[in-house]
Amino acid sequence: MNRLTARRRVRRIRLDTAPAVSVSVREDVLAVEEPLEIRVAGRSYAVTMRTPGHDVELAAGFLVSEGVVTRGEQLAGARYCAGATATGPDGAPENTYNVLDVGLAPGVRPPDPALAREFFTSSACGLCGKASVDSVRTRSAFTVVDDPLVVDPELLATFPDRLRAAQAIFERTGGLHAAGLFDGRTGDLLVAREDVGRHNAVDKVVGWALQRDLLPLRGTVLMVSGRASFELTQKALMAGIPVLAAVSAPSSLAAELADDAGLTLVGFLRGASMVVYAGAGRLHGESQDGAGRASAVVGHGTKNQAGAA
Repeated sequence: MNRLTARRRVRRIRLDTAPAVSVSVREDVLAVEEPLEIRVAGRSYAVTMRTPGHDVELAAGFLVSEGVVTRGEQLAGARYCAGATATGPDGAPENTYNVLDVGLAPGVRPPDPALAREFFTSSACGLCGKASVDSVRTRSAFTVVDDPLVVDPELLATFPDRLRAAQAIFERTGGLHAAGLFDGRTGDLLVAREDVGRHNAVDKVVGWALQRDLLPLRGTVLMVSGRASFELTQKALMAGIPVLAAVSAPSSLAAELADDAGLTLVGFLRGASMVVYAGAGRLHGESQDGAGRASAVVGHGTKNQAGAA
């Protein structure tokens, strides 16, 4: 299987060593980024730049976000194709494991080819290359508006550090995003995944849950290490997750989507402070308006004090 990290010789320059500038040469560890082509029933559907590992989960979660599957039994399996090869140390061709073909169970409708990704999806944006802007707002098979989960803000505030503690590769490279799925009542970390792409990390978490037939993920909190984009909000909704929390800011479209769908969206979750952009009624002690939607600042700090990432 492909490696997760790579070593590279670098030059480190320090300007705080007056009167002379310090230059040192050393070996650094980088997170690997490689393309993964996702095929469905033999047909190419998307190519994403990802960190190798948990590829079947990634593909499964991606198909959940695309509205193709909602239950584990709808997947008939997945296999790496031998078409992509590289030259090994002995000069012989080696499979790069960068092409994954996912099979669908009988009766499951394959994705519409018209909605396939026309270009590579980068590690920063999984929506790039959508064939039609109209297909961005995918309709979910689940609803979160009636999820009765109420989260203790003090418990929620522990999630970023606990997710960071689960980031083994980040500790070595400093170059990966993470997504973690928490039980919103007990605070138990159910699963954590890392990837160069924040959307890939979320897909791996959702794919893990799909393989265990846990969807919809009622009563859970999705914690992400970066910002909360529209796409991550949509992925949470497609998996039936009622709360999305991020250490950085959400986008305006993410907040609008969360508000419309009844999802609780929390940003700038750092230390003893957080900003609630939608669905504040799910946080213990916060008031909720008649529509089940609210916004609030919780904790001892403010958004400006938290800063941006």
